[in-house]
Amino acid sequence: MNGTTIPAPTIEYALLAPMLIVFGAAIVGVLVEAFFPRYLRKSVHVPLTLLALAGAFLMTVLQVVMEGVPTTPSAMGAVAVDGPALFVWGLILVLAIVSALLINDEDQFVAQAAAVPGSADEEEAVRSGYAQTEVYPLLLFSVGGMMLFPASNDLLIMFVALEVLSLPLYLLCGLARRRRLLSQEASLKYFLLGAFSSAFFLYGMALMYGYAGSLDLKAISAALGTVSGQNTLLLAGTAMLGVGLLFKLGAAPFQAWKPDVYQGAPTAITALMASTVLVSAFGALLRVFWVALGNLDWEWRPVMWGVAILTMVVGAILAITQTEIKRMLAYSSIAHAGFILTGVIATGAFEQNQAALSAILFYLAAYGFTTIGAFAVVTMVRDAGGEAGHLSRWAGLGKRAPILAGVFAFFLLAFAGIPLTSGFFGKYAVFSAAVAGDALPLVVVGVVTSAIAAFFYVRVIVLMFFSEPAADGPTIATPTIGTSAVVALAAAATVVLGVFPQPVLDLAGEAASALFVR
Repeated sequence: MNGTTIPAPTIEYALLAPMLIVFGAAIVGVLVEAFFPRYLRKSVHVPLTLLALAGAFLMTVLQVVMEGVPTTPSAMGAVAVDGPALFVWGLILVLAIVSALLINDEDQFVAQAAAVPGSADEEEAVRSGYAQTEVYPLLLFSVGGMMLFPASNDLLIMFVALEVLSLPLYLLCGLARRRRLLSQEASLKYFLLGAFSSAFFLYGMALMYGYAGSLDLKAISAALGTVSGQNTLLLAGTAMLGVGLLFKLGAAPFQAWKPDVYQGAPTAITALMASTVLVSAFGALLRVFWVALGNLDWEWRPVMWGVAILTMVVGAILAITQTEIKRMLAYSSIAHAGFILTGVIATGAFEQNQAALSAILFYLAAYGFTTIGAFAVVTMVRDAGGEAGHLSRWAGLGKRAPILAGVFAFFLLAFAGIPLTSGFFGKYAVFSAAVAGDALPLVVVGVVTSAIAAFFYVRVIVLMFFSEPAADGPTIATPTIGTSAVVALAAAATVVLGVFPQPVLDLAGEAASALFVR
């Protein structure tokens, strides 16, 4: 021993408090599962989950109001709690609270996940009134990972966050009460393909370390101008990191998992993935490609052009062929990921980047609320086998349940980008940023695919209001208080962001101006 001491790490616990609250509540939830009797668990989990998410959101807001936006990374440079990260944190937490209200409907989840579908053990679990309450700590762990993922300022931390957000979702996708085999198939597909994408990300991380000698995003950015003769490592590492990140977005050609997983997972979990995971993944994508690889944009922009175009076209065209409502919404999600990617490509001067980032943040907020509302409506349309997934079962819904059908039609119009809905201003913002970034051809493709997408949205509306209901048509489940609140909040957000978008646009603009760049 030569007497050298290792300095203690400095952790800004106050800055990281929102994330620590969520992870702490998740650990408490595990202890509840271990030590509380089964009949008491849900009565503890529900308030614990909602209070933790609400407390984390309150801490995020108080941090900005009282201390302002931090100007330096925290946790010894590993976590970047900057303006975009705080905006994304707040958005993820609000969407997670809304999703938790939907998840509270235990009728969606299997009584005992370990039981073989159709076995005597499963029937006994149903008769005994068991509930799979592990859903709540799994939800909190995943949300914590979603918060860390876009705030990571180091590729190793980002990989850990990717796994923390993904592993609970793999389990949650297999917990559907009905159509158990379909749900388990969705879980397995998501796990296997997610493992492959994580391997790509990990290998890309190793290649990037070989190039820059560091996993810190700013160190990688600095190395772009100083390291020579290592372009193969740099480009291969960039490509592999891109594969891992684009998979989480469901961008083409890495979208194959999305329709199957969205269809097989419990609908409340589908709503969670379609909103919060998209927000988190785009935050991480921007962190890597704008902060670490911003000076390499001449190399990755042409590839991203192709990915954006392919994603929009695949999402819009394949959605037309779908006859299952959740698969249709999955392809819709793919198309929307392509629309948002047009904003990612709009790099340039700082002011241009700020406008593009502001547009992306607004789009994520608008789409997140609308998609949760749409899936909440799906949970209420039932037939003998559970949710009425086939589009033919939605015929005449406007005559059976006019209010519910009207709300769903409103969400579909928002997806289509009709004026006076949040979707219109979201698309206008990202397309305007893309035009300013000299990506006019990309915007033309976006407008054309938006028109194609409008066809399958309107097709569902016509089916609901201008078709005769079947004699054995679906029933409308009486919504729980939580489900009613979700639909009401999502509809209100879609209206407000469509009629009065400026406050959120201004907030997104202020957040975008505080991005930690090079």
